Amino acid sequence: MAFFATHFFICNIFISAIIGVILLARHTFLKKYPPRLKYSLWFVLPVLMAFPFFRLKTPGFLQLFEKFSDIKNTFNNNNTYIKAPASQSFSGSTGWINDFNISQENSFLSVLNIILTCIWLSGMFVMAWFFAKAAINLYHLKKSAMPLQNQEVYKLYKACLNETGINRKIPVFSTAFLKSPVLYGFIKPQIYLPIHLISEYNASDMRFMLLHELQHYKHKDLLFNAIMNIAGIIYWFNPLIWFMLKEIRTDREIACDTSVLQMLDKDDYINYGNTLINLAEKISFTPFPFTTGISGNMAQIKKRIVNIAGYTPLTPAKNLSNIVIYIIITSVILVSAPVLSIKAYSQDYYDFKENNNNISYIDLSHEFNGYTGSFVLYDTNAGMWKIYDIENATTRIPPASTFKIYSALNALETGIIKPGQTQILWNGETYHYNTWNKDQTLKPAMQNSVTWYFQELDKKAGLSSIRRFIQKTGYGNQYVTGDSSSYWMNSSLKISPVEQVEMLRKLYNNEFNFSPENLALVKNSICLYSGTNGSFYGKTGTEEAGKKNISGWFTGFIEKPGNTYFFATNIQGKNNTTGPAATELTFSILSNLNIWNEG
Repeated sequence: MAFFATHFFICNIFISAIIGVILLARHTFLKKYPPRLKYSLWFVLPVLMAFPFFRLKTPGFLQLFEKFSDIKNTFNNNNTYIKAPASQSFSGSTGWINDFNISQENSFLSVLNIILTCIWLSGMFVMAWFFAKAAINLYHLKKSAMPLQNQEVYKLYKACLNETGINRKIPVFSTAFLKSPVLYGFIKPQIYLPIHLISEYNASDMRFMLLHELQHYKHKDLLFNAIMNIAGIIYWFNPLIWFMLKEIRTDREIACDTSVLQMLDKDDYINYGNTLINLAEKISFTPFPFTTGISGNMAQIKKRIVNIAGYTPLTPAKNLSNIVIYIIITSVILVSAPVLSIKAYSQDYYDFKENNNNISYIDLSHEFNGYTGSFVLYDTNAGMWKIYDIENATTRIPPASTFKIYSALNALETGIIKPGQTQILWNGETYHYNTWNKDQTLKPAMQNSVTWYFQELDKKAGLSSIRRFIQKTGYGNQYVTGDSSSYWMNSSLKISPVEQVEMLRKLYNNEFNFSPENLALVKNSICLYSGTNGSFYGKTGTEEAGKKNISGWFTGFIEKPGNTYFFATNIQGKNNTTGPAATELTFSILSNLNIWNEG
């Protein structure tokens, strides 16, 4: 995505808001919520934090969230213009197609987004380096550790395994480089015990510590810990994420404490709390982010002691009600989460109902040699779609000059021009193309892609009229911002190749109840060939960025005796990717499909 940094920033606002809601809920109506379920509320966060990197469809009832895209598009627009040739006239045997354009350049914000993305990646690299350093230290600790030799401690450990119902044999090691026990490795878990605790063996304290580490293993806390470490690397710049990670660690240990308390007699609650206090006097936080352990900092220990002091076993009815509340809260969060995805949030993709259409996917990779893009064809009689690269076929991009079809139609429908009265006087400004430097009527303006002519039509219509027209027709993402001279170029309005074909079908069948005379005039303006074998209609478009042609369109329809075909081709590349190039490619494809042969 061209503006990923902006998109990611906006997603962070939404993620931060959800974290804020969870934090607020934890300290208000969920204050007395069971620690294990309270900790489990955080499990939705990795899902939410992954959504900005994936593409999902937006459920209909979540369309209100699309208001967020207004913010993103506002950030992504500017009013810098360039005058440069978008292309030269098509050089193939059908030399009647021209595609000239004045494109909008988003160079400043593109560079800004690139800079922000580089800063983000650099921060991730630094964070990954710190984690790698910790991993190296942990590796040295593992190399120096020895298998547990004390038979008394080992016998107690076996009893703890039976007590927790864990059948897996988890290796136990002793080390001189730790002050409290830790569990490491969610794939091959291992427990490390400090030598000083083994030499100062206290059966009660050792039992509590082993039960604590085994509860971490039983509840897969190491896996969640690893996931959140990755989240910390990716979201390193967000202070609320770091505060959340701190809260998660505290909640995790309190939940683990509670799981241990459920196994103990009531008389052992105080002893378990004393074990924590004794450890707190000797050690603070573990230096290894990949491990879980019974120790913690003083603030965390204080919260855990308060939890132990106030612990009472839950009744089955209360436990069931808490589970229901948990399911409701997590469901609400997850159902609203698609707003974070690239596809749903930015509305850069069209939700094409593939299951409801008769589609034949065709391989045209040999035709698109050197280009990315797509080809879409609809056969009216067969009711059949032929699509190459459904991913790109449903990706919305600026329509470039293909929108001039609809600009002309809106001008006709609003009376700005009328059949037989489509002339607009040249403003006297000298343009790069000689064909632009004179008065224009609709058909030559359309076939020479005279941008100033259609900008004048849009200027007279006004953005309010344009928005109403776009909303009425459901054109693309239906988003119009900026000014009347730029919205359809490298700006806010976007459409996918599939939608281009659907729009042409609807116009052809006049599903919008436009004036038949106006439709006929626009149709005539894009007529490129008419003969005994049929009529060919089409419009090219070229998108420019940084004075380079990066996207070429050719869209239209073919009338043949007894059938009509609608098509759209889009090609994308780093340069020299033009409407005429898309046109040449389209004719090659149509010829191979035996739909249209020149001559």
